[in-house]
Amino acid sequence: MIITKGIPLRRIIGWSWHHITWLSVFMLTVAALYYFELLKVSLPWLPISVIGTAVAFYTGFKNNQAYSRMWEARKIWGGIVNDSRSWGMMVDGFVGNQFNDSPIPDQDIAAIKKRLIYRHIGWLYAHRSQLLIPTSWEHASQRGSIGKQAKMYQEKFGVGLVNDETTRTELKQFLPEDEHDRLIGYVNTVTQIINQQSRDLRELRNLDLIDDFRHMELAKLLKSFYTLQGKNERIKKFPLPRQYANMSFYFVGIFIFLLPFSMIPELMQSEGLGFWVSVPTAVLIGWVYIMMELVGDYSENPFQGMANDIPMLSLCRTIELDLREMLGETDLPSSVEAKNGVLM
Repeated sequence: MIITKGIPLRRIIGWSWHHITWLSVFMLTVAALYYFELLKVSLPWLPISVIGTAVAFYTGFKNNQAYSRMWEARKIWGGIVNDSRSWGMMVDGFVGNQFNDSPIPDQDIAAIKKRLIYRHIGWLYAHRSQLLIPTSWEHASQRGSIGKQAKMYQEKFGVGLVNDETTRTELKQFLPEDEHDRLIGYVNTVTQIINQQSRDLRELRNLDLIDDFRHMELAKLLKSFYTLQGKNERIKKFPLPRQYANMSFYFVGIFIFLLPFSMIPELMQSEGLGFWVSVPTAVLIGWVYIMMELVGDYSENPFQGMANDIPMLSLCRTIELDLREMLGETDLPSSVEAKNGVLM
């Protein structure tokens, strides 16, 4: 997530300089053909402007849908934050000897609470790690220059900023060794972690460390975690429909191709600097449409490890700090800080 008040112009130019380069070459070539009268046929401006208006509406629709996916992902993680705090509160307040005719030592109660809360923290980091696995339609999975550029963005403005060092050993840190070795063998480790929580709750009920009502309330939270996990997986595994995403790209390309054959001869009819004004004007219009397309294209996948991602690592760390403080711990890790204006 970009947290600066604005995006510096140098970063925008660094992001789009190659588009500016080929646009300049293309527009200058067309302008030269008209200037030396090697090309005399021009297109009427009215149909080109109609196409440009239609493309702008279509691209705007795509960008709106891309933003909706990103905002929905942020709301889902907001739900994870809220329910995780509720989980910590209920574990701390519900588990105890109040319903047990044969009380167990306080240190054993504390160990049970720690196991339930630590396992949940492990679930958070494991869920984040699974969401960052690239899908076939995300930029880092593409071939050629797109894939290389996406990996560069990940390194300089994404997960590379933290090198993922905080989540490499999260399961080993938060799960018992034997449990860790068993859970990582499943196809979906995150799902099985929640299932293990449910098994623990059943055992606590059998030991009368919680009653039926408290068991039910804690189980409702586990169900909520499954729901939120599934919503994130839906966004991750179901792309913005390709008929919307790709057709927008083609429409922008068609408009930019037609643009100079209408605008440049029109502007060159003016006296004086018509030639020199026509090229930068056409380049600017083409650049605006390309940037509109790219903004939507890079916003539609909020879990691909780039600067526009949901700051999952920061949210996981915030939850971890809250839950570990509920356990009375004081030796806590630091909050995740933004780097290069990006919070991951």
